[in-house]
Amino acid sequence: MHSPQLLLAFIISLFSSMAFAQSTAQDSLTSNDQEWTTQEIIHPDQVARAPVIFKEDTLFMISHSPREYPVTYRANQISHRLETLAEDYKQGIDTVYLKTENNFISVMYNDQVAFIVTENDAKTNNTAISRLAEMQMQKFKEALQQDHKYDLSTQEWLIRVGYFLLSLLILIVVIKLINWLYKKLNAYLSKFEKKFLKSKKNIFKYFIPRNTTNIFVFISNVMRFITILFVLFTYLPFMFSFFPWTEDLVSTFYSYLSRPVKFVFFGFIDFLPNLIFITVIIFITRYVIRVQKDIVEDIEAEKFIIKGFPKDWANTTQKIISLLIWAFALVLIYPHLPGSTSPAFRGVSIFIGALISFGSTSAIANIIAGIVITYMRPYQIGDRVKIQNTTGDVIEKTLLVTRIRTIKNEDVTIPNANIINNHLINYSANVDKNGLLLHTSVTIGYDVPWNQVEQLLIEAASKSMHIEPEPAPFVLQTSLDDNYVSYEINAYSKEAKKMALIYSDIHKNILDVFNTAGVEILSPQYIAARDGNLTTVPSQLTDDSRSPLDKIVDHLTGQNQPVKVRKGSSKNDKTIENKGKSPDLFSDD
Repeated sequence: MHSPQLLLAFIISLFSSMAFAQSTAQDSLTSNDQEWTTQEIIHPDQVARAPVIFKEDTLFMISHSPREYPVTYRANQISHRLETLAEDYKQGIDTVYLKTENNFISVMYNDQVAFIVTENDAKTNNTAISRLAEMQMQKFKEALQQDHKYDLSTQEWLIRVGYFLLSLLILIVVIKLINWLYKKLNAYLSKFEKKFLKSKKNIFKYFIPRNTTNIFVFISNVMRFITILFVLFTYLPFMFSFFPWTEDLVSTFYSYLSRPVKFVFFGFIDFLPNLIFITVIIFITRYVIRVQKDIVEDIEAEKFIIKGFPKDWANTTQKIISLLIWAFALVLIYPHLPGSTSPAFRGVSIFIGALISFGSTSAIANIIAGIVITYMRPYQIGDRVKIQNTTGDVIEKTLLVTRIRTIKNEDVTIPNANIINNHLINYSANVDKNGLLLHTSVTIGYDVPWNQVEQLLIEAASKSMHIEPEPAPFVLQTSLDDNYVSYEINAYSKEAKKMALIYSDIHKNILDVFNTAGVEILSPQYIAARDGNLTTVPSQLTDDSRSPLDKIVDHLTGQNQPVKVRKGSSKNDKTIENKGKSPDLFSDD
């Protein structure tokens, strides 16, 4: 195993080691594992450096050599010695370790010195001698293993394959055991959940989502999946460690997994101070808004009264102030969000802002209209109103829309912007004062005295339901048309929500009162030609009242003449008197 060249190299390395020891003995440096102070540090750029090359790869740099030897000479000697020692390297048999001497540390290859690390080397590298020796030895060991990782005999390959198959069998058994255990656990949990949900004294069942089946089994299956993943991630590196070509694959795979985990973990650690700041801002904001809501509830319940501030303003004012407070809090929080200074975060923020700006134009218009309506106070909840062609009661007011329930029990949603742009009638605004003035019109001919018409209309209005006696009903003559006079009856009522019923009762009473008085109500399309036609007053009609045209038709057809038929021994001798029927209606029988 030991050739003459190896012996010669060993003698040269021995003399070099002695020279190194002499050089380091002259330095008044200690050999403990202390860090060098700033006064002892020598910048690497101030000294010569030479690489130690092994298998055409640089292991580390040499920055110090005894005075009689240049740095390049020492680096070449170490490179040559490492190449010679590694020719007969056997993985798993040969060992590389550290041996501490008086003022230096030797990196040993079995019982031979591979190279030494002096305190002057540590000084030029700005680190402790033990740390430098450990790093250089580790690089040497990695280079040895990388170079000889595939130099395995057939027996060693078979052993490794056997170990791999055995570890694979163990993995399969472990996974099947996990599935079997969780299967037993799921059966128990399924029975337990049925008893758990049926129990009347168990309060924890209210925290389980409703309409769910086997929530405990679902959680158990999730835990089983996590357990199998944990076993795979921890066991696979052991399985693939038997093959040299999969060692790098496993380490690369775990580096891919560890990189985002480390990024998230250390990012979270760095984010903790900002997270505490954001938490405090949110806590203060929520506290202020909660105080506002309590004040609003008291104002709406009239427990807290502010002069000149109606209670229906409270909810909208609270929403506006809350929006401003949240906006201010967001301005404070935004710089402390992770990645807020990155171009990607800014680009996404601008894009979202543009979408909101262009997509919410109508919504913002409705919100502004809702705020204006709130402070204008044109109607309140429960008022009977007419907006455009919709009449009904206001059941809800929001910043975006107003909801109305019509007299037909229909819910109509009207955007606030439409209300601002159109006229609005509020029937309930002055009901509590004198009442709502209801009015309807009739047209009467010129032959009827106007004072009689007014008296009849007032009588009809007074008989109607929900009409106030004071102020009393009154009549206005609204127009003098060609064929008739238009009269308008006006009456006060405090039941604005019963307008349709009151109008219907007034109209019925007008018909009854005018019918009793024998006064005709003429419509604009009605033409009265007094040539024998029947009157339109129901009270003036009798059972014998027929129009002249009907009487002429009855006379021509014989409907108003008696019919006589003689009875005898034959059919022609039979006489039957039938009034009002024509002869052809009777048969010979």
